[in-house]
Amino acid sequence: MLRSDAMVIAAVRERWGDTVFDDIGQIYRPAIAEIVFADPAELAWLEGLLHPRVELAYLRWREELAAEPKHPSICVTEVPLLYEVASEAMFDAVVVVTAPPDLRWARTAVTNDGRESRLLPETEKAARADFAYVNAGSLKELDRWVVTVLGELRKRAGDSAEPVADDCDCCSSESHSHSH
Repeated sequence: MLRSDAMVIAAVRERWGDTVFDDIGQIYRPAIAEIVFADPAELAWLEGLLHPRVELAYLRWREELAAEPKHPSICVTEVPLLYEVASEAMFDAVVVVTAPPDLRWARTAVTNDGRESRLLPETEKAARADFAYVNAGSLKELDRWVVTVLGELRKRAGDSAEPVADDCDCCSSESHSHSH
């Protein structure tokens, strides 16, 4: 949204000027991170700009899926700040995948600039979720857990389709990347 929404780009340029744009005129996220994670008022402004648009885009996508003749029984959305912005009620179920802090930081390219301090503790997120998994093992173990959760979610949705194969590579593909 920071790179594709013309209204967002214009608002960011008006707020912070050209200093947050790169040489080809695209928003440079690290420059914005420096500003917003150093000043809670700036972070609140950015979240006020982005969060309603993200929520609207999600709701449109969900409506598009539901309108398809052969719509999926499950759709998955990654929401990094789900609990922090009190959006969990928008979803039928919440799945949390976490890992010990040292492993999370080893898996991410994001710098530890203090942004995690404003997040709910991982243990609280896991306790509030319908399904939670500590991803400290192999991708095969994660695959097995994902298959189990998908089966339960499909059951809840009344989906009688064939279950996901036990030997799926849901999380083990070479293109899979870990997010923080």
